[in-house]
Amino acid sequence: MIPELCILFFIVALAYSAAGFGGGSSYLAILSLPLWMVDFQLMKSTALLCNVAVVSGGVYHFYKSGHLPIKKAWQLSLVSVPLAFIGSYLPMKQATFFLLLGLALTLAAILMCYRLFFEKEEPIIPADKENGIAYGIIGGGIGLLSGMTGIGGGIYLSPVLRLGRYDTAKNIAGLSSFFILVNSIAGLCGQAAKHAIVFDVGFAGPLLLAVIAGGQIGARLSAKVLNPRWVAGATALLILYAGVQMLLK
Repeated sequence: MIPELCILFFIVALAYSAAGFGGGSSYLAILSLPLWMVDFQLMKSTALLCNVAVVSGGVYHFYKSGHLPIKKAWQLSLVSVPLAFIGSYLPMKQATFFLLLGLALTLAAILMCYRLFFEKEEPIIPADKENGIAYGIIGGGIGLLSGMTGIGGGIYLSPVLRLGRYDTAKNIAGLSSFFILVNSIAGLCGQAAKHAIVFDVGFAGPLLLAVIAGGQIGARLSAKVLNPRWVAGATALLILYAGVQMLLK
């Protein structure tokens, strides 16, 4: 079972990290398949740990290449981190969790597809005036949702930032990576606070190595090579699949 999961996780990490995401939604979709018979709490903890492993490298590479504006990163995350903790701490039944996650992922994928197919293919020029307070509040709401749905929240944040012309495509990918990192850590802390975090070294260890490898390759490709538009399109399809998979559970 582990070799097959490692291959799948490697592919997901490579694809998602190229868009500045961690892949938590697809890790959950894969682990939730009856084929693997993974415990619900182990599934959530493993997905968040893999998120942290992938986006840690992404944050470094985006920052090193000049695509992570630190002021904006903290502006978006300051309120989201405590709310992600609270969202993760809130009790939630398994059926409700998958329903909420499926709806949120499907909406995020639709927003990404809208931008891909209906917006003109041109570089994003950030708006002359940015409303830091408004985006901070939006980040807080997304942080709460990310904590409740067990992922970092970058796939919710990125379409909002792109539609609002918050920054360039590469910078938004860097901001999403940072957002996912801090909110995934907050989510893990929330799980630990209610004694719900589950870690199995034999199970999660190989998966973490697989996503670290995939994440390093994807982050390097995104920062230097890949067209962000096509990366976003491929990622949107993966997110849509994950969302539908959650709704069908």
